[in-house]
Amino acid sequence: MGPAEGSDADAGRVAHPGTGGVVSRPDLTRRLGASARVTVVSAPPGSGKSVLLQSWIGEAGLKDSTGWVSVGRDDRDPQRFWLSVLGALRQTSAGSRLVRELTPAPDLDGWALVERLLKDLTPLQDRLWLVLDDVHELGSAEVRRQLELLLMRGPPRLRFVLATRHDLRLGLHRLRLEGELTEIRAAHLRFSLAEARELFAGAGVELPSSALTLLHARTEGWAAGLRLAALSLARHPDPERFAAGFSGSERTVAEYLLAEVLERQSEEVRRLLLRTSILEQVNGELADLLTGDEGGERVLQELEEANAFVVALDVARSRFRYHQLFADLLQLELRRTASGEIAALRQTAAQWYADHGYPMEAIRQAQAAQDWASAARLLADHWPGLQLDGKAATVHALLGRFPAEARTADAELAVLAAADELAAGSLAQAEWFLGLAARGTASVPPDRRGQLDVLLSMVRLLLARQRMNLPAAAEEAQRLRVVADAPDTAPLGLSEELRALALINLGITEYWGGRLAEAEPHLEHGITLARRIARPYLEFLGLAHRTSIASVRSSPYALAEERARQTIELARRHGWTDEPAVGIAYISLAAGLIWRRRLEEAADWVRRAERTLRAEAEPTTAIAIRYVRALLELARGRDQEVLATFQAAERLSRLLDAPDWPLMRTRALRLHALVRLGETGRAEQDIAEIGEQGRASGEIRMALGALRIAQDDPHAATVALAPVLDGAAPVPPTTWLAHACLLEAIARDALGDPAAARDAMRRALEIAKPDGALTAFLFHPPARELFDRYAPDRSEQEALVLEIRRLLPAEPKLGAHGRSPRRAGSFRLVDPLSKSEIRVLRYMPTSLSTPEIARELSLSVHTVRTHVRHLFAKLGAHGRSEAVARARALGLLAPSGRTT
Repeated sequence: MGPAEGSDADAGRVAHPGTGGVVSRPDLTRRLGASARVTVVSAPPGSGKSVLLQSWIGEAGLKDSTGWVSVGRDDRDPQRFWLSVLGALRQTSAGSRLVRELTPAPDLDGWALVERLLKDLTPLQDRLWLVLDDVHELGSAEVRRQLELLLMRGPPRLRFVLATRHDLRLGLHRLRLEGELTEIRAAHLRFSLAEARELFAGAGVELPSSALTLLHARTEGWAAGLRLAALSLARHPDPERFAAGFSGSERTVAEYLLAEVLERQSEEVRRLLLRTSILEQVNGELADLLTGDEGGERVLQELEEANAFVVALDVARSRFRYHQLFADLLQLELRRTASGEIAALRQTAAQWYADHGYPMEAIRQAQAAQDWASAARLLADHWPGLQLDGKAATVHALLGRFPAEARTADAELAVLAAADELAAGSLAQAEWFLGLAARGTASVPPDRRGQLDVLLSMVRLLLARQRMNLPAAAEEAQRLRVVADAPDTAPLGLSEELRALALINLGITEYWGGRLAEAEPHLEHGITLARRIARPYLEFLGLAHRTSIASVRSSPYALAEERARQTIELARRHGWTDEPAVGIAYISLAAGLIWRRRLEEAADWVRRAERTLRAEAEPTTAIAIRYVRALLELARGRDQEVLATFQAAERLSRLLDAPDWPLMRTRALRLHALVRLGETGRAEQDIAEIGEQGRASGEIRMALGALRIAQDDPHAATVALAPVLDGAAPVPPTTWLAHACLLEAIARDALGDPAAARDAMRRALEIAKPDGALTAFLFHPPARELFDRYAPDRSEQEALVLEIRRLLPAEPKLGAHGRSPRRAGSFRLVDPLSKSEIRVLRYMPTSLSTPEIARELSLSVHTVRTHVRHLFAKLGAHGRSEAVARARALGLLAPSGRTT
């Protein structure tokens, strides 16, 4: 007997007229050719079982040694079935010699036929295969017992392949224990994305990768679903649009699933499937509630065993879901047959979910029932916990399902909308929604007003933190602590959570305001509390900002690095690697690597931090990331990039009520870059525009010291640096103090005070040594001769001194006591410039960027950058301005004014 018509025999066949080809599946055909006595292929209808078997027989050249029986629904008579088996075996080469012909007779007994077949096949020497397709149609328990006898007692060279929609009780567990059973199940038969692509290509359908991926996900790799999609796509005018809308309600898919699955179920089972199709997951208790019957779990387990597109989600087989296309069909049938009951079913499900601790599912079901009031209450009840668990994206999705008028008319929803706008960085909209919520308090039932107070306090605190409004943040934090202890908020059970939230957000605001001494204990207390109450997201927020404090206050850097890696691991464990807060941990690692001159590693962490940027939502964090980017570019000698990065940070600072401290450190880096570019006039103007408090900060004083040295005013440099060196104007991190000491050494040398210069250089090395902070000596490097004169010859610092010597340029970059590179007439060009390099050099005094120079010269940007690197090396320069100055001193450029 050949493959039966109407089975799933052609479910995996490529839908290309005239080819009759199949998608090659070598891994599965190898499993079929394994040496086990019995192979079971068990999967839902349309999974491509029969086509796989046919393909395997053809590819392996087994046609002459395989007997094929397709079991029909009427094959319940033992004699009829066994005569089919004998007939199929007799069509094989070995079976034609061994199996005796037999004609039907009323008295033929199935047991006798099996015994006769076993006797006939006893002499079998060559391997012989018996394929039984659609074995699930064997309705007779007696026939199944007879088949089990043949499976267990068959000769060693006889192999069986059983294709079925669901498992049969055939005692196969014994074969499994003996290693004589191979099993191919639905998971193995699902088409991979590559196989789906091959199927569509064979059907003459070319799809964009995104559409193909969507179709593959929708069908879950189900062969019949993919084939039916291919058939429809072959004649569809807009394949991409079809793919986007493909579902189980598509006519051909619906007809198939109706005929092959749903209509084969009893009325009781159909009712359960339809009424539970509104759920993403279902269990027995919920199924019983929605149907009004009992035994739902048993029915679901039986459907899963029968491969009826029901998938178990846990080992205990207590939770289930439906295949996506099957769920689509069920929902279509429910709308067609009982549309008036759907809203009530969803409301019933929402209440069950709410009562059993599944708030998200409860809210979604209430929204689907358009019961907006219940959905709003549920979301308001659970929002504090969601916020404390870092589920802002979930809240955003749920809020998006409410009508716009509901978000403005309901005070509780309005405050949640304010938090949502805040998370997106829309501060003005957040304040507008907060105003609506505050004005709508009277419309909230009295027993819910305490909760509304909690919501308002939480969002106001978050807004104050985001605006960097420290007084408001402190006030809201105190108010939140009071609200947390109020009697009418006790049912929320959030008193400790709200205290932790208040402490951590207050600490974050203090940190960004530069009040590190106050911030650290608040963060520590909040982290401890968050751990005790098992709120890992709050712990994560606190850890991230505590890490940042360590990175600017601790020396050596090991503590900051340990805290950063602890924060990153917590984020990885909980899936928070895209949160802005983890960016703080990334840049804390990067900063330490920059100081240790491991710039490529640092650049990787900076790039990771930049991928977390949500500038409008977390402007202070974004400014911090820009700062470390600028620090990296300064260490690389890319001064123009430092200026561009500062501009980006300055734009962000306009979102803050108190922008000075977060921006001041980046402003200081801009000043250092201007000094290195020779733009002393612009640097002077920038400093004049900084407020008095900013000019008194350690960062700006250091930049001013570097500027005065470049202007050959070493005395003014020492005046600027003095408060930094004596601690009156501290600079975080400590490694910056090493750089301040270096600048002091350069200035003291220029003033003719070698003892003070030597002391400053020794102090710089002592500060830099614990972290190996090489970069502290390279932002404005001293002359090699100056460093050699004042670097102490101590064995404990020898390795650091040698490494600094290796990195120092041949000439100083800052002018000091007549040794400015601009006055260095002793410099001589060792390697002459090429014609191409001279052409590029002529454009360097202009304001043109590298890409613009490349366009002027009709060269690639890469070629121009290569020439620039060669020019810097030959001229002994570390930047564009210095290269221009050297070229003018050597007569390679005209001594005209510098273009700025």
